[in-house]
Amino acid sequence: MAFINGFHLRNIRGDVLGGLTAAVVALPLALAFGEAALGDGGAIYGLYGAVIVGFLAALFGGTPAQVSGPTGPMSVTVAGVIASLAAVGVSPDLGAGEILPMVMAAVVLGGLFQILFGLLKLGKYITLVPYSVVSGFMSGIGVIIITLQLGPLLGITTGGGVIESVNRLINNFEPNTAAISVSIMTLAIVFLTPRKISQWIPSPLLALLIVTPLSVFLFNDAGLIEKGVTPIPRIGQIPEGGLTFSIPNLQDNLPLIIQAGLVLAVLGAIDSLLTSLVADNISQTRHNSDRELIGQGIGNSVAGLFNGLPGAGATMRTVINVKSGGSTPISGMVHSIVLLLVLLGAGSLAAEIPKALLAGILIKVGLDIIDWGFLRRAHRLSLKTAAVMYGVLLMTVLWDLISAVLVGVFIANMLTIDSITQTQLEGMDADNPLADPTGSDFCDSPIPADEQALLDQCSGEAMLFRLRGPMSFGAAKGISERMMLVRNYKVLILDITDVPRLGVTATLAIEEMVEEAKANSRVALVAGASGKVKDRLARFGIECIRATRKEALEEASKLIKST
Repeated sequence: MAFINGFHLRNIRGDVLGGLTAAVVALPLALAFGEAALGDGGAIYGLYGAVIVGFLAALFGGTPAQVSGPTGPMSVTVAGVIASLAAVGVSPDLGAGEILPMVMAAVVLGGLFQILFGLLKLGKYITLVPYSVVSGFMSGIGVIIITLQLGPLLGITTGGGVIESVNRLINNFEPNTAAISVSIMTLAIVFLTPRKISQWIPSPLLALLIVTPLSVFLFNDAGLIEKGVTPIPRIGQIPEGGLTFSIPNLQDNLPLIIQAGLVLAVLGAIDSLLTSLVADNISQTRHNSDRELIGQGIGNSVAGLFNGLPGAGATMRTVINVKSGGSTPISGMVHSIVLLLVLLGAGSLAAEIPKALLAGILIKVGLDIIDWGFLRRAHRLSLKTAAVMYGVLLMTVLWDLISAVLVGVFIANMLTIDSITQTQLEGMDADNPLADPTGSDFCDSPIPADEQALLDQCSGEAMLFRLRGPMSFGAAKGISERMMLVRNYKVLILDITDVPRLGVTATLAIEEMVEEAKANSRVALVAGASGKVKDRLARFGIECIRATRKEALEEASKLIKST
């Protein structure tokens, strides 16, 4: 068995085949994402990004079979960066040479942020995002991609964000019949190609190979001009000769560029690590989240130095790579080498690709990104979950990507904390008629008969509160709300036998409850504390700790009988 930098060569045939197949899928997508992100003339930068990010993320990353490159979320984010820069007076025209160095500065910073995330070992936290947020975000990305491609699909020039693009589409609604014909052919191929064929030739590549020459033959630009018909918008000549180093512009609009870099870093991290989870499932491996972030960061920061579109782990390309035999980082590197060879020799051929064709491919990508299954059944699973998911979707489309995720995570976590708190406190009222006026017994673990007998001997003068599970700050409110009940009893017993962890805020609430009992000439006992929970209570100066609930009940019975 031979090794190269830790990459075993025993599966070299499968890795080469997987990388080659992934490259075939990546080619039309890289061109399409470049055009979608950067507008006219941007297709080549998508290919640059696929070559650089794909190679370096595979070489330095932590997910063996993952294939990286430009993705929907990253291209949408870059388009948003351009819109933000245009809003402060920067010309969005790539030909002017002003916008690209600033965008690439954001790409470089985004890569450096990702490296920092990895060094700080934040990988395990980035994927702790509720599914409702991820689903709403990804569906929102899908809606954005579809909306932005409606103009190119009809041969109408649009640009900017979702609202601006729709406004331009409505105000300049003059569809190009030739472009529509190309779009129909493309959509027919990407949606209707039989699975037996698409397994060998991916439908996006098939559309590229069939529709491009047909568009040249059927809709010759010179012939259309003679007939007074507007020619089909095409990618145009792309530069050949490989990658060229370029210095990003970190001087102008630096605050905006830093913000954009952070957005790219966070979204790229989420996108990549979610794909890593998919790769783990289908390849039966386990990725290294922090190393993956470092690899993605190196790829993106270097891509920005060569005018490459930023990338992330690409789910579809990764799945195809694994199913085609790829299992090590070599497959991702082969994928990039194949794309580099295409870049060096196929510039003139790519120039004839219609933009409507790329729009058709992206429409299919957008529809695939939308989480249709969860959209259809979210409201049946949980109204709260559905509200979070739809809220994130709308915020993603109409407001801001990163803000949508942050707000969604905050709200989802607050709802989760509320639900956990209710579970933690649900046993507190079950043993006390005054605390539970309905008399309902929803405690799923009644106390033993001998302990119940001791509680009965107290003749309703003792109050038993039982807490369960880790007590976070959310439980503090429930504990505090019950403090007024202390005055109705002579003895308060707070049973924390089933509490493995006690947060500071919850400990303060217990301390306050004990002090409230003392202030009203009542006796407060804390039962069942052990280990770290007991140590924490001791550090707070809470002395009325009893080893077991039974011991506390026996003491309570004696105290009540003696008074």
